[in-house]
Amino acid sequence: MAEIKGIAARTAGWSMRHRALAVIGWLVFVAGTVVLSGMLGTIDDETGGNHGETARAEKLIEAANFPERSGEMVLVRAGGRTIDDPEIQAALAELTRSLDATGVALDRSEPLASADRTAALVTFDLANADDVDQTLAAVAAVQKAHPSLTVAEAGDASGDKFIGEELDRILNKVGIASLAVTFGILLVAFGAVVAALLPVGLAITAVIAAMGLVAVASRAAPLSDTTPHVMLLIGLAVGVDYCLFYIRREREERARGNDKDRALLIAAQTSGRSIWISGLTVMTAMAGLLFTGDVTFVSIGIGTILVVATAVLGSLTVLPALLSLLGDKINAGRLRRRKATHSARSTGRAWRAVLAVVLRRPLVSALLAAVALGALAMPALRLNIQGEGLNDFGDTIPTINTLRDIQAAYPGGAEPAQVVVAADDVTAAPVTAAIERFRAEAVATGQLHEPISVVISPDRSVAIVSVGLSGSGTDSATEKALKVLRGTVIPKVFDEVPSVSDVAVSGEAAGSYDFNRSLHKSMPLVFLFVLGLTFVLVLLSFRSVVLAATTIVLNLLSVAAAYGVLVLIFQDGHGSRVLDFEPSGGITDWLPLMLFVILFGLSMDYHVFVLSRIREGYDRGLTTRQAVADGIAGTAGAITSAAVVMVGVFGLFALMPLTSMKQIGVGLSVAVLLDATLIRAILLPAVMALLGKANWYLPRWLGWLPRIEHGPASSPAAPLPPTQPTAEPAGVGAPR
Repeated sequence: MAEIKGIAARTAGWSMRHRALAVIGWLVFVAGTVVLSGMLGTIDDETGGNHGETARAEKLIEAANFPERSGEMVLVRAGGRTIDDPEIQAALAELTRSLDATGVALDRSEPLASADRTAALVTFDLANADDVDQTLAAVAAVQKAHPSLTVAEAGDASGDKFIGEELDRILNKVGIASLAVTFGILLVAFGAVVAALLPVGLAITAVIAAMGLVAVASRAAPLSDTTPHVMLLIGLAVGVDYCLFYIRREREERARGNDKDRALLIAAQTSGRSIWISGLTVMTAMAGLLFTGDVTFVSIGIGTILVVATAVLGSLTVLPALLSLLGDKINAGRLRRRKATHSARSTGRAWRAVLAVVLRRPLVSALLAAVALGALAMPALRLNIQGEGLNDFGDTIPTINTLRDIQAAYPGGAEPAQVVVAADDVTAAPVTAAIERFRAEAVATGQLHEPISVVISPDRSVAIVSVGLSGSGTDSATEKALKVLRGTVIPKVFDEVPSVSDVAVSGEAAGSYDFNRSLHKSMPLVFLFVLGLTFVLVLLSFRSVVLAATTIVLNLLSVAAAYGVLVLIFQDGHGSRVLDFEPSGGITDWLPLMLFVILFGLSMDYHVFVLSRIREGYDRGLTTRQAVADGIAGTAGAITSAAVVMVGVFGLFALMPLTSMKQIGVGLSVAVLLDATLIRAILLPAVMALLGKANWYLPRWLGWLPRIEHGPASSPAAPLPPTQPTAEPAGVGAPR
């Protein structure tokens, strides 16, 4: 048996000797995390992740102990007819009676006419969001009695009911579909049912265990509702990748003539070592989210770190035990009768053909690939970020369509700004007079609009004044109106009232504006952390400053190209009919940062795997070009399968009705596709061929760095014949 060296190999050796204990231990660990989660419960984030002035406004509202209320609106209109039409008047009278009869519609307003008097809006509050079913039924009855009119309800409670339920339903379908797609791709890749089930099973159990651990982590960082979906996405990707790398190498070593145990140990010493190095780099990238200070980003960062760590743990412990236990039975349920070979040569013929061309003309190949990536990245210079708005949803959710109609008839009425006024007594004459002046000054600007409503806290310490903003809620007109509200109207009105202690603006538009300002401040720190620590990890892993720098540059090219494609599709609208969305002239504000950390993590996932294989060949005595050719071709099967799985899973998100989900699906799919083809198959080998021996440059003053072996401790029993020798380019690096 090969000499056991390294953490991964020693762990695998223990698992192989104690197979039952390793498998049972993993199952107990997964079950234990589920039980722990059930006992502790999960603390969910209910703050909304506000920043700046919006956060200050929300704290004022929270301190005033407002009763829990859900604001609802009912729109009544009939084409070109005005609200003076007898039928509309009758419908409005019937609507108000029906709402009052429910007993749950609180503080119902009188119908407010739109500027052109073609629509009327009735607002009310619900003390309990679950009571929305009663008001929806009342509104539906009026609509049924007046089919020629539009009588529709929208608001907080109805939005949560329809939008939340619809998104949860679609996300659950995407989750199930992603498992089916992954299994189908692995079935084709491995050609056997058991071999395809093993990576999926390990990935699922890793996600389940990580979900349990999140309950503990939520004590420090409350769980965002998007975190579980991102954890499933990342957990499935890395969990499947790690199994692919391990199983492919084990099969390859068996094809070389090694016995089962020897093949497993060599796989552990090579792919296993790559897995924990890769896991560290992925966790490093996701840790960058912790520097944003945003509750949602921090929750996603912690959740993804946990799921990657759990996937690494499972890959290094229970996976070797299962492979040892199954032996040749891993090929059970084979789809084809003929015996497949799994050597690096048999799986990398197409890649070798491409590499032969690239390595013959590395400079031309590098220039062509760089120009192609640069052309894709160029549109990113025009990237415009904006908050999510009503246009980001499809037209399949009735509540969204109603909100759009309200927005059109009452600018800003669908998502009004909330001016939070704090005073000793907001019902005192000076404050109420100021609020009345505010109403007049706001409407006079032409950028702030009715309906303007006022809600007072039970202790009379805070008043919330809702006012509509011009624009769509996410465009420049809305931002301009917000600045007029904050910078002109509020100081003019409330600075003259000594009893007013504080005034702050919140709401969807204000929250998005403050979020973007906070994000702009934290993004440089996130980028520096991710790039810097990734550089250090690659330097430590491969003892080369050149490889570390090359890694950073190639990954940045991949991310920039993905940004450029997003601008072309979602900002400029190319392909909007195919993907079924309405271009909004921008990219969702949280997406660039999220894409950066996810793409950096996932690209490093198999970049480390490829570099480890190249370094293994180089340490074995091959020239750099030979090592590049053997390394890339030898990992081609695993990389291709991993990339196809990722593109397939991420592509499912492009089918969702929410534009931001389409954007992240397309962005991830494009980046992974480019990374696995242009970068790994052309640019990386071309650059390494041009650099030659310089790839492995390490300054003498860094000679103290630990040496990590990337190959097996002893040579395989039946080594593959080397690729036809290719000389290093003269003047670039001396051949070995």
